[in-house]
Amino acid sequence: MTDGSGRTAVPPAPTGLGALSATEIMAGYRRKAFTPRDVVDDTIAALEATNEACNAVVTPMYEQARAEADRLTRDMRAGEATGPLAGVPVTIKDLVFVAGVPAYGGSPMNRSFVPEADAAVVSALKASGAIITCKTTTCESGYKLTADSPVTGTTRNPWNPGRTSGGSSGGAAAGVAAGCGPIAIGTDGVGSIRVPSSFCGVFGLKPTFGLVPRSPGFSPPSWASLAHTGPITRTVADAALTLEIIAGYDLRDPASLPVAPRRFDANAASLTGIRIGVSVDFGYAAINPDVRAAFGKALAILDACGAQVTMDGPGLDPGILEHTLKPIAFTEQAAAVATKTTADLASSEADYRDVVTAGRNYSGTDYIEAGYRRGRARNAFVKLFERVDALVTPTVAVTAFEAGRIGVDTIDGSKVDPHLGWSPFTWPINLAGLPAATLPCGFDRDGMPIGLQIVAPWLDEPRIFRIAAAFEQAQPWATFWPSLVLRELSGGRAKG
Repeated sequence: MTDGSGRTAVPPAPTGLGALSATEIMAGYRRKAFTPRDVVDDTIAALEATNEACNAVVTPMYEQARAEADRLTRDMRAGEATGPLAGVPVTIKDLVFVAGVPAYGGSPMNRSFVPEADAAVVSALKASGAIITCKTTTCESGYKLTADSPVTGTTRNPWNPGRTSGGSSGGAAAGVAAGCGPIAIGTDGVGSIRVPSSFCGVFGLKPTFGLVPRSPGFSPPSWASLAHTGPITRTVADAALTLEIIAGYDLRDPASLPVAPRRFDANAASLTGIRIGVSVDFGYAAINPDVRAAFGKALAILDACGAQVTMDGPGLDPGILEHTLKPIAFTEQAAAVATKTTADLASSEADYRDVVTAGRNYSGTDYIEAGYRRGRARNAFVKLFERVDALVTPTVAVTAFEAGRIGVDTIDGSKVDPHLGWSPFTWPINLAGLPAATLPCGFDRDGMPIGLQIVAPWLDEPRIFRIAAAFEQAQPWATFWPSLVLRELSGGRAKG
C-alpha cells in the first residue's frame, strides 16, 4: 500500500498499549507482559489526546473502566477464568445503549435520556470480559454520513483534523485509527460503519441484517429496516473475534436471525477458486480518479492472490436513490420521531428537520412501492451471487472531505446528491441486507485513506474474512498510522 505519491510508506508504530490489536493484547496477558490496568491507562491517555484533536468521545467511562481493569488484573494474577475478550478495551457508539450511561444519539431531544438496559451487543461484550471505555460520537439519530451533531459538534479525522471522520460511526472509527483501543462498536443504516472506516483507514464490518441483535436496549432511532450493528477494528482477526461474541439470536429483536453460534476464521489463505465480481460504478455512480486508481491496484492484488476477478455487478436501477432508498429511509426516520412536534425539533439541525419533513410527506403507498423496488434490487444480488462468490467495489466514491460539511455535490465533474450520492456503494447493500466490509487499499494524493468494499451473500461473513485476510497479508495496512498518532500518542507509555 502506498501513501498516495506512489511511495511505500511504513511509519513507526506508536508505543502505547491502546494501539495493540486485541489478539496482541491477549497474547501479552498470557505472557504476563502487562496487565489490564496498564492497557486501560494507556488507552484512556490515547482517548484523551485524540478527543482533544478530533472530538471523538461523547461520554467518558474511565473510572468504571479502571475499576473493571483492576478487577480483571486481580483475577488474572489469581489464575481465575476470564472471558475471550477479558481486558480488551472497547468503545460503544452513542446510538447503542449502555445501562446507566447517557445515550444522546447526537440529538438535543435525548439530552436527559439514560437507558436502564444494555443493548444485547453490550451485554455480550461485558460477558466476554471486554472493558468499555467510553461512548463515541455520532450525528443526530444517525441520519447522515458524518459524525457532526448539535450535541457534540464536529468529529474530525486523525489523518487530517481538517477533514471529516465520516459517519455516522465517526467517533468509533477515529478512535480505532488513532490507537484508542482495538475494537469499536458502530451501527450502519446507509454506510455508517463502512464510510468512516474507509475515511479513517481501518477495517469495518456490517454483518448480515439480523445476525447481531439490536434489542433490548437498542431500537434504531432511524433506518429501522436498514440498520446493522458491527465492529470497527484495525485487523481482520479482531473483527472476526468480535463478531463471534456479538452475533446471536435474541427473541426481543424481531429482525434477529435464529442462527447457531459460529466461529469465524480470519487466517489468510489462497483465493484460488474464488470468483469475485467487480463493479467500479454500479453502472451509474461518479467516482473520484484517485479512488478509481486505488481500486484498480486492489483488483490486481486480488488477482495475484489467486482470485478469479471479473467485471460483473448487480445491474441496479439508476433511480434507486430517489425512488427506493429515500422513501424507505426518510419515512423510517420520520416514524422514529412521530410523536415529536415542531417545537421539539427546533433544536435539531436544519438538514435533519428537512429529512423528517420529507419522510412525513411520503405516503404509505410511496413506502410500499419503494419496498417492491427494494425487492427487485435484492433479487439483482441474488442473481449476481449465482455467478460469483463475492462482489468488490470502492467503499466510497471520494476520500474524506472538509470537516463540517454534510458531503460533496460534485465528483469528477458530475453532480451528485450531497447527502448520499458520494457514497453510492454502501446503501444499496443495506437495502439488500447483505454482509459487507471495508478495508484500506491505498491513499489519495493528499494522503487520505481509500477503502475497498467486499460484499458476500447473506450469512457468508466467512467469505468476507477469507478475502480480507488474504488482502491484509498481501498489503498490510495496520502498519500505517495517522500523523496525529505519531505526534500525540507515541511516547513510551507501553509497559513490559
